[in-house]
Amino acid sequence: MFTGLVEAVGTVRALKKHSRGARLAVESALEDLLPGESISVNGVCQTIAETAGNTFWCDVLPETLRVSNIGLLRSGSHVNLERALLAGARLGGHLVNGHVDGLGTITAVIKKPLSIGISVEPTLLKYFVPKGAVAVNGVSLTIGPAVRNGRFTVFIIPHTWERTNLKDVTIGSTVNIEIDIIAKYVEQFCLHREGK
Repeated sequence: MFTGLVEAVGTVRALKKHSRGARLAVESALEDLLPGESISVNGVCQTIAETAGNTFWCDVLPETLRVSNIGLLRSGSHVNLERALLAGARLGGHLVNGHVDGLGTITAVIKKPLSIGISVEPTLLKYFVPKGAVAVNGVSLTIGPAVRNGRFTVFIIPHTWERTNLKDVTIGSTVNIEIDIIAKYVEQFCLHREGK
């Protein structure tokens, strides 16, 4: 479980694809990372397989490559990193599982006020509500007042802009989207209640 509050931006050193997925190497300023530890990489929950110095490696499954932007990473790409939430820690963002629900495409980058427009696949639209929560590349953000035409907007404070890889996005960039887990639970509860 994560909060969507990015701790560091790491740099991809290698992504080597193979028949069982891929091996991802990330250089990071995070200290004391241990094998077996969960870490959010661009909003995707990964398990650290190995560490050496300031680099860690993860084994990425084929499904993760299919549903997230991890497979698009190249050497030098910046990724948002967050260690798993500790029990009793402050929850400053929102509850984020690290299970990507889909991909979004950047449709606008506006500097004043800082905001980005994102289009998503139609099946996800029902989960977006104005002022609701969404994780974009693992960053906890608040949805803007308008959700329409397959698109939503998120406003970004300067602190978040400077300390995440959102400042790297351009029109056409692909980002990971995780909808609010509460919305999914409510939908599931309602479906069962209606006998569907």
